[in-house]
Amino acid sequence: MSKAKILIVDDRPENLFVLESLLDEPDIELVTASSGNEALAKILDNDFALVLLDVQMPGMDGYEVAELMRGNRHTRHIPIIFVTAKHKEQASIFKGYDSGAVDYLFKPLEPVILKGKVGVFLELYRQKRELEEKTRELDKRLADLQELKGLLERTNEQLTHLSKMDGLTGLLNRRSFDEIYHDEWQRGRRYGEHLSILIIDIDSFKAYNDYYGHTMGDDALKAVAQCLASSAQRHIDRVARYGGEEFVVVLPRTGLESAEAMADTICKNVRRLNISHEGSTLEKRITVSIGVSSIVPNADMDSLLLVEYADAKLYQAKAAGRNQWCSGHAVPEQGRPHETKR
Repeated sequence: MSKAKILIVDDRPENLFVLESLLDEPDIELVTASSGNEALAKILDNDFALVLLDVQMPGMDGYEVAELMRGNRHTRHIPIIFVTAKHKEQASIFKGYDSGAVDYLFKPLEPVILKGKVGVFLELYRQKRELEEKTRELDKRLADLQELKGLLERTNEQLTHLSKMDGLTGLLNRRSFDEIYHDEWQRGRRYGEHLSILIIDIDSFKAYNDYYGHTMGDDALKAVAQCLASSAQRHIDRVARYGGEEFVVVLPRTGLESAEAMADTICKNVRRLNISHEGSTLEKRITVSIGVSSIVPNADMDSLLLVEYADAKLYQAKAAGRNQWCSGHAVPEQGRPHETKR
């Protein structure tokens, strides 16, 4: 910690010399002024722990200096000890306290009393500085903690986002699909709205990997994923990677006819990618098969019914020759589903 500064104000050089001699300590920096005006100028330019202020000075006396110090928000906190020879005039002492003094020293000065009183205020000053330093350190730590908190929150958001995304295709992953499907099933049941899904499989993809290698296979998966994402026009439609070369599209508030139109669009868009597939027994380009299913959920239904039925429609489309979609209304087993193939 830097030295504590004490300002000594007296118009007589011999008095300044005495005070300087008595207070000459390694941890104290003494500054002197021989008039009230000089004292005020130095007070504004320095951070003083204490002012020893002579009462009787020509021009501006000690009372005026003290009053001016108390009227300035930058200097009002500095303790003032008046140094005076008027120890028998009680009215002068009261005037000094009214002006802002915190204590009195009477001439001729008693060294023990002087050092004792000065020591009290120096200790208070050092404690104040230590408290201010600790406060600054605490503020810095709080700022650092706040910054770390913000970084942690952003990191958690990124991790949460990454945990919901498929690393290869950039689509939602299976976990995200499960959450979204559950929420949309509950919403459809609550409001009596249609819910449709498409389960999509890339035809003969194992043969594609065998023929072109897994690196090109990954490129093909990404291209098809991007095609599916761009085919879903509404912000409520969600596309996810279901697993391997399978994808799923969740279509809230969508009946079977609109879901079929989406499936038809996807089949055409994938063919338009024109990705060569020499290992295919169908067209020599990548195609997809799609199972389409739609339902209005209710409390008596198992939520897996729609997925299972779409999966069954997918296998039906593949069994019928691939490169097509097959659809139907998902209903309980005792019902009679409507079916369409294309």
